[in-house]
Amino acid sequence: MVVVLSGGGAKAAAHVGALKALDERGITPTQYVATSMGAVIAACFASGLSYSAVLRRITSIAKRDVAAISPSVVLGLFATSLLRADPLRQTIERLVPARQFAELEVPLTVTTVDAKSGELLLLGTGGRTNVSLVDALYASCALPLYYPPGRVDNRDCIDGGMRAVLPLDVAAKFDPDIAFAVDVGPSLRAEPPERDSQIPALVRAHGDAMRVLMAAQAEEAIARWRSNKMPLVLITPTHRQQATFAVGSVVTYVEEGYRAAIRALDRWVSPHAGGADCQQPA
Repeated sequence: MVVVLSGGGAKAAAHVGALKALDERGITPTQYVATSMGAVIAACFASGLSYSAVLRRITSIAKRDVAAISPSVVLGLFATSLLRADPLRQTIERLVPARQFAELEVPLTVTTVDAKSGELLLLGTGGRTNVSLVDALYASCALPLYYPPGRVDNRDCIDGGMRAVLPLDVAAKFDPDIAFAVDVGPSLRAEPPERDSQIPALVRAHGDAMRVLMAAQAEEAIARWRSNKMPLVLITPTHRQQATFAVGSVVTYVEEGYRAAIRALDRWVSPHAGGADCQQPA
């Protein structure tokens, strides 16, 4: 049984609550397939950390730990990125105790994208394993405009969400009996922010474009999975716009992930309750 975790920035904290719900039902992942911050959460659990330990670690994160302004912003349109890479890398190192894929207790596949060719790269199970786990996770989180690319095998690599924000197609390669997928990535039905944030117009336009492209990509991946009639339990916590760096809301996201997982699991166990977001295994 494979657990598929999407990208979503700070909203990836919902994965923690969803995995708690799975654990309470006695459902143990045999493999994780994950993208961006979803991959970081997956690596935490695949390293053997408990729910409580992961919760303590993610609630210790401050905005400066993931969103430190790059000195290059003084160059304006010629800046290399808006944010520095080092604080995010150091935060990943603090969150995830393992340093190599071989140290993980549960197999993990992480996605990233070659910035030059557009090729989707798999790191870990089913892909390159001779990459440091921190390098792999940073590359998977390196969202263009915000962060400089990561380096993997002398390639510039960017956020895996560019090709697989909800990596169901990757999970299908492993022919799982069932997939539990948690989608907290961009959505066309995402709730607008509670108050208008002071985001520069160009950055907002970039975010809107990424949201549309990634949301459509995720919907297509879900449709392909279901067209192959593969069992799927899809967990969809509340989607919100402009929440990528909302680290102050991680506890709320954890709780939403837990509640959404309970609802989806209840529908899976009781198929007569129905629901478009789950399929009963044959």
